[in-house]
Amino acid sequence: MNLKNRIAEPRVLLAAGVYDALSALIAEQAGFEALYLSGASIAYTRLALGDVGLTTETEVEDVLSRVAERVRAPLIADADTGFGNAVNVQRTVRRFERAGAAMIQLEDQAFPKRCGHLDGKAVVPVDEMCGKLRAALDARHDAGTLILARTDALAVEGLDAALERAERYLACGVDALFIEALRSSAQMDAACAQFAARVPLLANMVEGGKTPVQSAAELGARGFRIVIFPGGAARAAAFALRDYYASLAAHGSTRPFASRMLDFDGLNALIGTPTLLAESKRYG
Repeated sequence: MNLKNRIAEPRVLLAAGVYDALSALIAEQAGFEALYLSGASIAYTRLALGDVGLTTETEVEDVLSRVAERVRAPLIADADTGFGNAVNVQRTVRRFERAGAAMIQLEDQAFPKRCGHLDGKAVVPVDEMCGKLRAALDARHDAGTLILARTDALAVEGLDAALERAERYLACGVDALFIEALRSSAQMDAACAQFAARVPLLANMVEGGKTPVQSAAELGARGFRIVIFPGGAARAAAFALRDYYASLAAHGSTRPFASRMLDFDGLNALIGTPTLLAESKRYG
């Protein structure tokens, strides 16, 4: 699927949040047209730490390349702040593009950045962010690699300032906009009224976060073109693992949990081990 053409369509695109090759494969098998590689979820699962700017460019790029190797669905990759200044942004864009990103998300937070739904954020001057976005656009090898500009200014400067920043970022030539942590339906409608007719807008749904959680259909009706649930998979996996380990500790066996997990053959079927073995035999 060509992501640029797809987000130009009026129907909403629901991109499943993933954090590694296995979660991406399962999401693709569930039928999602595109996937969102969540920087927060990489921090949760790779570091077992919060989304507070601790992951590095190479760590995220490594996950991205492994995911892109395993799935065909277009990947929206969270590049945080670009991991530095405008020159760092250019390096990040080139490396993420090579690694397989179809769209690269860049945000205007100051370092150290943090999850968009945590308090205490700060943002860089708007002119600095515009420079980073122009650098990102110039760094692309292929114009089909999309740049998504995210602003976190609402929590710092208010809605009007966030919308003004989004206007400035759109004027730089970005392919899509993401106004993070809109607090109400009224704020969502204000963002859509200003931008939905001109550029694809992304809505971020975080369970327990600042933005009221709505369905993709509801958000599409408001005017959003892309909807992500970026951390849901990591939260669901953590919930399941907590129950699994508690059961194993209590019973000394996985038998009581057997109906809630894949067995050996089931997991190998899911990840395609029989096909891999057949290929090995064909070349063997």
